[in-house]
Amino acid sequence: MTRSPATPLPPPKARRRLREAAGLTQAQLAERVGVTRGTVRAWESGRTTPRGRKREAYAKLLSALAPETTAGRTKPVPVVVAIGAGSAHTSEQAVDSLVLPAKPLSLREPEADAEADADADADADADAKTETVAAAAAAAAAEQESGPEPRPEPMPGPVALTPVQAFDALYDFSASALVRQTFLLTGRRELARESVERAFQAAWENWPEVARDRDPVGWVRATAYEFALSPWQRFRLRHRHPEPPPADPGDRTLLNTLLRLPAPHRRTLVLYDGVGLDLPETAAETEASTPAAANRLLRAREAVADRLPELADPQVLHQRLAELASNERLRAGRPPTVRLGSERRARFWTRAAIAFTVALIGTTALTLRTSPTHYEPPVSPGETVRGVPPRVAPGALSDEQLELRQKLRDQLQDGPERLTPRLE
Repeated sequence: MTRSPATPLPPPKARRRLREAAGLTQAQLAERVGVTRGTVRAWESGRTTPRGRKREAYAKLLSALAPETTAGRTKPVPVVVAIGAGSAHTSEQAVDSLVLPAKPLSLREPEADAEADADADADADADAKTETVAAAAAAAAAEQESGPEPRPEPMPGPVALTPVQAFDALYDFSASALVRQTFLLTGRRELARESVERAFQAAWENWPEVARDRDPVGWVRATAYEFALSPWQRFRLRHRHPEPPPADPGDRTLLNTLLRLPAPHRRTLVLYDGVGLDLPETAAETEASTPAAANRLLRAREAVADRLPELADPQVLHQRLAELASNERLRAGRPPTVRLGSERRARFWTRAAIAFTVALIGTTALTLRTSPTHYEPPVSPGETVRGVPPRVAPGALSDEQLELRQKLRDQLQDGPERLTPRLE
């Protein structure tokens, strides 16, 4: 039984260029093909390759997009709402802002998503081997016909960044956006700034791990959210006093509505409708299953819609969240300050650990020096003896005692007289 040849597909980078030239997002293209957004992202990165009916549908859609892009047709560019310091942003300012892609809520069956991703991952190896063998055969045939081609000169590779430069770039790119996100969770400006700075300090302390993570911004975001939503924050004196609410009455009402939601529901709503994560990524970051995250999201939307009916539409809610965070002037500190704070904190805890170890060693040595070398039984406590007459001083002698004393004195001191034998 022979296997039919697979439908040809353009390279992964060309797939992404065709989608972006057509003005489509990954979520929109995934909805047309019938897969998840993560599957489309894997196809465009080259990590997996579609097979079967999904491959045919994907190839047909890309071939339909190719004539549109080559003919010079203009597609309407989707509006990108960014949470920034002001209401309007330029392309340079978008780097320092949080991009919130507008997308509808898609609650597909988890089994269908898992099956689609499993099919794509399982077919990736077979297709990769087939494409590799075909490319090697074509290269060998071309070399036999025209001889070996001259090797091109190697292109200069990307300049490697030092850890400090990489950390500063990550901080400049995402710190301001994370502060605005955290403000939506807590409603406190100072706590949001402190949470993000503490999260970046933790990232600098674990920088090799964070640098190798596939989503460093997600690592820092999760750490900042955990610190901001910690129940111990309520016991801090500086956070017991309320902060001034937003000036706009609509923003004040929306913020109060968000703060009335339970912390897991509020976090899920901000991640999905605010940050723009898809449902599996939101569930993973909140440490919940996909159905549980979907349930939290629906309940949070219902609670917001009950108090603010005009926000029942997810697109309108997304726009209002962006405006609420954009109206607040929230800025984070400079990267050197955060790095120095992290290093200072690490030195403090290191010295504290050393001092505690020295104190423990000294206490142990003093205990060994002063402890007894043998067992000494404890002395039993005294007991009260009852029934013994108390000792009293002697008083005046009575007549009988005086007579007895005189009688004893009159007798011989050497005893009674000896008995002499008598003749009978």
